[in-house]
Amino acid sequence: MSGRASVLRHVPNGISILRIVATPVLVFLAVTDREDGFKWLLLAALLSDILDGLIARSFSLTSNLGSRLDTLADTLLWVAVIVGIRKFHPELVADHGLVVAMVIGFWAIEHVVALLRYGKLTSFHIYTIRVSAYVLGIFIMSLFLWGMQSWLFYLAAGISILGAIEELLIISVLPEWTANVRGLYWVLRRQKDRAA
Repeated sequence: MSGRASVLRHVPNGISILRIVATPVLVFLAVTDREDGFKWLLLAALLSDILDGLIARSFSLTSNLGSRLDTLADTLLWVAVIVGIRKFHPELVADHGLVVAMVIGFWAIEHVVALLRYGKLTSFHIYTIRVSAYVLGIFIMSLFLWGMQSWLFYLAAGISILGAIEELLIISVLPEWTANVRGLYWVLRRQKDRAA
């Protein structure tokens, strides 16, 4: 492996680590009432999530470590997002509490079930969750930049809940931790091919 390729191999993991480091800074900005700093750092963190995935897939730089770092970074980032929304947009929780609770509840249940089943968080990176992350990210940045867009909120919430349900179904049929499975259809097809 050339020197350039060796350095490039670490770029996605480095971006995930930066997202992990950004999380306590985001929480600090939220609790100290610094919305401008919060929203711009959050935008950078959300864009970096897209960037590290594109780099990893485009240059075939995916790895179990990279998948786990990305999952940890995403999980911590969403915790910071929840703190920021509670601080700067409490009306979202007040007006749409049940839907917010369902999104967070399904997300938390999936994490707990994964920890119980595998002893670690999933890194399935299924298509539904990818789409959900993009739409949620667009909604959250829209919320901080332009205010509440109800249609976008409900779209993001619906896709997020569907993604969590799909991940729970995958956990129920996948006996061991596996990274990058794409979706339930591919897991079931692979199991059928192995059984044949």
